[in-house]
Amino acid sequence: MKILVDAFGGDNAPKEIIKGAVEALKLKSGFEVVLFGDQETIKAELVNHEYDASRLFIEHASEIVTNDDNPTMIVRTKKNSSLVKGIVSLGIDPDAAALVSAGSTGAVLASAVLLLKRIKGVSRPALVPVLPTQTGGSVALIDCGANADCTKAHLVQFAYMGSAFAKTVLGSMDPSIGLLSNGVENKKGNELNRETFPLLQEAQGLNFKGNLEARDILSGNYDVVVCDGFSGNIALKASEGVAVMLFDLIKQNILASGLRAKIGYLLLKPVFKKIAKTMDYNNNGGALLLGLQKTIIKAHGSSTAKSIAVAIIQAYKVASAELNEKIEKLLADPVDEVEHV
Repeated sequence: MKILVDAFGGDNAPKEIIKGAVEALKLKSGFEVVLFGDQETIKAELVNHEYDASRLFIEHASEIVTNDDNPTMIVRTKKNSSLVKGIVSLGIDPDAAALVSAGSTGAVLASAVLLLKRIKGVSRPALVPVLPTQTGGSVALIDCGANADCTKAHLVQFAYMGSAFAKTVLGSMDPSIGLLSNGVENKKGNELNRETFPLLQEAQGLNFKGNLEARDILSGNYDVVVCDGFSGNIALKASEGVAVMLFDLIKQNILASGLRAKIGYLLLKPVFKKIAKTMDYNNNGGALLLGLQKTIIKAHGSSTAKSIAVAIIQAYKVASAELNEKIEKLLADPVDEVEHV
């Protein structure tokens, strides 16, 4: 099995991306890594690392996709970029199971949707990050940015895809599903929410628990949170911002306080480290673009080598789990019914 890596995507590319690929090979067996990007630059960086040359390969790509590029145009204007060549290879190479990129989210999404086939029955692929909860578990947020505008049929599909993901990847036996809204009452939300709610209630094979507010996403009461990409992206970025702010405030107040606070910090330092590790996106890999026939992991733009290594291993695990076959089976009947509502 090959895991393809966009070596020139992300704020810290290519150094951290290459380092992360090497670390992933040391941490996990069962796959090879193919780095896409400028061959000479990659070779020069690999000199600094010890690695198994029988599991690490390079595919030359002379162009780089930047955040300034038009996402919908790069398939035509930057065919020789590390991202586009990687996705093309993913689509045509039967041994290539997944691709990891920390590059422009819009470019990754547009290229993947244009160049890869969707799972049978899927109308829209969706981005699914896995977030930590206060109970020590995980919750899948679907969608977090791939589809700003959705229909009720799309949200029902997201629920089925999210349920399959939670069962296969997160190990939830009967995933609990919530619909993100501005209140828990049945009639809350915008028109899209109010139309989707009864469809999720009636959907067979889904453990739908009703509406939830944004403050409950990380409560641990849900395995899957369903929403349109606009709302999901705001919820995700807001939660990231709150986490950063809280740690900064704690640090500022400890430093500004007296000796007692500093002694207290030293005593609680193991606790703070554990919390920081749980909240650090570098430990959680990336967001899965769910709904395509091949696995795409969109890593955080500022990913370190550690995060890239986790994302590569995540890609391997997802690709090995036969998730797509399970999604196709789940969508076989419900989607046809919902599309005509």
